Amino acid sequence: MLISGIRCAFAYVLLPFATPFLGLAPGVGPALGMVVGLVAIAANLFSMRRFWRLRHPWRKPVTVLHVGVIGLLLVLLVFDISRLAG
Repeated sequence: MLISGIRCAFAYVLLPFATPFLGLAPGVGPALGMVVGLVAIAANLFSMRRFWRLRHPWRKPVTVLHVGVIGLLLVLLVFDISRLAG
């Protein structure tokens, strides 16, 4: 969940304001967002797996939360791909 939050902070707060000042190309934001988004999806899957292997009592609500976050990350990934494709 933390990595997902960091990805959103980068994509919507830091990169839109910082990249013009740093002189970076416009494609850097979506490319970085794709990489961080894929890492966030992997981290969410790992976390779900860990909850289920431990038979944690909150595994079902946590799974619903993670699936929702993964769904949102997939939507953002599609947006990033479309921005890079032009």
